[in-house]
Formats: sequence, structure tokens, C-alpha cells
Amino acid sequence: MQRRTFVSMATGATMAFALKPGVLASEQEPEHPVPYPDPAVEVVDPRFAKYHIISAAVERLFTGARWTEGPVWIGDGGYLIFSDIPNNRMLRWLEETGEVTVFRSPSNYSNGNSRDRVGRLLTCEHDTRRVTRTEYDGTVSVLMDSFQGKKLNAPNDLVVHSDGAIWFSDPGYGIMSNYEGHKAAFELPANVYRLDPTTRMATVVASDLEKPNGLCFSPDEKLLYIVDSAVPKHPDAPIPIRVYDVVDGARLTNGRMFVNMSPGTSDGIRCDVDGNVWSAAGWAGKDFNGVHVFAPDGTLIGKIHLPETCANLCFGGTKRNRLFMTASQSLYALYVGTEGVRMA
Repeated sequence: MQRRTFVSMATGATMAFALKPGVLASEQEPEHPVPYPDPAVEVVDPRFAKYHIISAAVERLFTGARWTEGPVWIGDGGYLIFSDIPNNRMLRWLEETGEVTVFRSPSNYSNGNSRDRVGRLLTCEHDTRRVTRTEYDGTVSVLMDSFQGKKLNAPNDLVVHSDGAIWFSDPGYGIMSNYEGHKAAFELPANVYRLDPTTRMATVVASDLEKPNGLCFSPDEKLLYIVDSAVPKHPDAPIPIRVYDVVDGARLTNGRMFVNMSPGTSDGIRCDVDGNVWSAAGWAGKDFNGVHVFAPDGTLIGKIHLPETCANLCFGGTKRNRLFMTASQSLYALYVGTEGVRMA
């Protein structure tokens, strides 16, 4: 099946999940005009200047959620899907009109979302503790909900390799309280898994992180970046984004620190086509909140300041040069001078 068939699947999903146009306000009028260049975009290193479009500003596309997460761009449908975890729903922002509607409710407290290599929606669900795939007809298939006879914790974020394998993190935030799922006991360590969706065979590819969270491949897929968002056990401990060498597309070696996000933390991450890592940032005050951009050598080269803690991000839009940022109660966007690595 071609990726274009996802458009018909999305139409089916509209009926299956009772999308209601206009159910949520989506147009947010700014209180004051934004002067160009937008002071919210900070060039820390000259290497970031070419990605900074001086006639583009950070836009707030929607507010009214409790904790937004998991943005994924659906290019053949012209919309963005993202999660509102505590409200147990997935929302859809339509590029053509700016309208926001409910895509799926209940969503089983969905968190991270992505697409497989033929365009089907992949979702990490906290409440059911599983990774699912939405088929072309709108039905939902369970890809994985246990490992070696034990229930997964609460899958968090995921990325798809060019060979079709799904790599996902399982830190367990969804079972630590009743706010983003239901409180329950951990049955497995907090691992990162590689899942072959055809054979349903899964392997642990990383077990050396306390709370593995966001993850993304470098453009050539030779590196995998993984966020460890655990609260440090002592004040001087790092809060790392780690990087690993990918061997044969199936296992990781040589794990090391890429950057230290202290005093705050990261969450979701994405690579652009030049290999820069765009990282959500938060939990360290207004000057830290937003997106931090790191060159491949780990140097901080740019910041996008947001008034809310940023949880996750993705590239999208017609030319894949629009950065979408899910931040606390809102959804933001910024046009940038690069494109995201194509994942589907």
C-alpha cells in the first residue's frame, strides 16, 4: 500500500473517533505584535544563524491542554497530531485552517507518536502499557505490550529506523501516578527496545539509563541519541542526552554523554538534515524553557525561548521546515532554515 492511502485512513479515523470541527478554539490572537527578528530566537553560536529566519516568529497555535506531548506531522493529510496526556485524548491541528479538533478520545493516555515507513500512525500508550499501530482503515493493532512475559511499564517515545524496526523508550512515567495513566507496580527495568513489527521480536538495546525518554537517529542512522530525564541523585550529577553507535541497524555500543542538560532537562528530541539535535528543554526557569539546538559536536548553537516548559517537538509543514513544539498547555510553531530528517 502506498503512503497516500493514509489520507483515506485519516478520513476513516474522523468517523471512528468522532472528530468535531470547531470543538476547540485554535486561533490565539497575540497580545502585542512581535518585532522582527523575534527575540525568542537566540543565536548562541554563529553556526545557528543560517537556521534563523529573521522574518519568522514563534507562533502559539493552540492552548487549553494540560500536558501536550508526542507531535507527529501527517504530511499527506496536512495536519499535526499531538497528545494531551492528562485529558486522555489526542488532538489534531489542521494546517489549512488552523482548526484544532479531537482526533482520538479516549486515547489510553497516549504519549509519543510517530509514523512507520508506509505512513501508519504509531503510538505509545501509558494506560494500556503498549505500543500500537493505527491501520489504514482506522483500526488499532497492538504491536507490543509485554516483554519476556512481563508487562511493559508505560512506553513513552519512539522512532522508526529505515529498516522498519521501531525503537522505543519505556521509563514508566504513566504508572508512577494517576495523572498520566494509572498507578501500578513496575514489572520491568526502564529499557529502550527495538521491535521488529513483522516478526514481533523485541530486544533490549539500552539498559544503562535510569529514565530513557526521547530518542532520535542521526541522518545517516549511525548514531542514536537518547534522553535520560531522571532526577539526579545528587546536585552535581549530569542530566544527560546520551549518544550511541548503531551497529548493523540492530544494536548499540559505545554509549557516552552527548550533552549535559543540567540544571534543567530534555524530553523529546529530533535531528535536522545537517545532523543538529533539536531538544525540548524545561524545568529550570524561563530563560531555560523552550528548545535548545546542539551541533553534532555537542556545542549549544541556538535557543528558542518559550513561556512554557517544552515537552516534545517535530518538524513538519508542507516543506518540512516548520518546527512544532508541544509545551505544557500549548502548541507552538516556528519556521526555520532547515528540514527535519524524514522518518516516513
